[in-house]
Amino acid sequence: MSKDYTLSEEHEELRRTVEEFAHDVVAPKIGDFYERHEFPYEIVREMGRMGLFGLPFPEEYGGMGGDYLALCLALEELARVDSSVAITLEAGISLGAMPVFRFGTEEQKRTWLPRLCSGEMLGAFGLTEPGAGSDAGGTRTTAVREGGEWVINGTKCFITNSGTDITGLVTVTAVTGRTDDGRPLISSIIVPSGTPGFTVAPAYSKVGWNASDTRELSFADVRVPAANLLGEEGRGYAQFLRILDEGRIAIAALSTGLAQGCVDESVKYAKERHAFGRPIGDNQALQFKIADMEMRAYMARVGWRDAAFRLLRGERFKKEAAMAKLYSSTIAVDNAREATQIHGGYGFMNEYPVARMWRDSKILEIGEGTSEVQRMLIARELGLTG
Repeated sequence: MSKDYTLSEEHEELRRTVEEFAHDVVAPKIGDFYERHEFPYEIVREMGRMGLFGLPFPEEYGGMGGDYLALCLALEELARVDSSVAITLEAGISLGAMPVFRFGTEEQKRTWLPRLCSGEMLGAFGLTEPGAGSDAGGTRTTAVREGGEWVINGTKCFITNSGTDITGLVTVTAVTGRTDDGRPLISSIIVPSGTPGFTVAPAYSKVGWNASDTRELSFADVRVPAANLLGEEGRGYAQFLRILDEGRIAIAALSTGLAQGCVDESVKYAKERHAFGRPIGDNQALQFKIADMEMRAYMARVGWRDAAFRLLRGERFKKEAAMAKLYSSTIAVDNAREATQIHGGYGFMNEYPVARMWRDSKILEIGEGTSEVQRMLIARELGLTG
């Protein structure tokens, strides 16, 4: 049965608005932030004023009343120009604010969401640990209930948006008990920034995403109110699985944007760069290379939009989200490599956007579920186990 993925007038208007913002505001400035490994507060504030951080949330909580498709459209357009800005928005929404919206109490929503939706505050999701990356069930961070408080101890790593000047909270997964057969019960707990015992390490020195914030976090007898439990105790593992399912669509859209940005830059360069008396774009070999890049970006877009529309219709989307994330991240790396090759020596110079895209692409095959994990999920959805 055919599916109609035509965008509504509202979605198309949003896409055009973000496209204009990306090219007019982000593109001229982001290179300097990137090279200085500096978080672009000015750009993030403008994104907040535009309402981008509130795109998929109801107006009653300070959101824009949109949906997850709107978020993904914005991410693709931002990533066509820069992935650091795009991942800041993606993590701020799908990992920072979305857990509060999906699983929080009414009081938690009204306390945190208005500032998260406005971009005044960023939230982070503390899941990954040094010894438990893809194996999130191997969480070692613990939270013990003492009277009316949780006492948290442990370490988290690779946490996006966790140490900026406007970070307000980190939702931490921690073992809060054991089942009768000894399996860990994992819960999610909101830890406000500045809580005693909560230490944020200096920002990582990364290969890419240099204008985004990524840090290691440590918790030493961190005490927060028992009311900071997010959702049901022992349901944190199931909660984050739902969050990651949705997040894979967002990362797929971001990956598609990077792949399309590689096409945009390659077409521009192929028309401007002359060799042997003519534009290099006259060479059929190069034309075919760019044609393949465009085809890959197109198919990636079809994939993430299919998953997004399934989500909006209330259908199962786990397999489609995994396939979209796997394919789009793979072709983002492919397109970044080809774009760098097309640019020749200039593609190795950081002043050219394709150099950033090349450095930014690889993490897309790792973050929010590695390519190997995506294949496991797809196989499992096909009924293959073991």
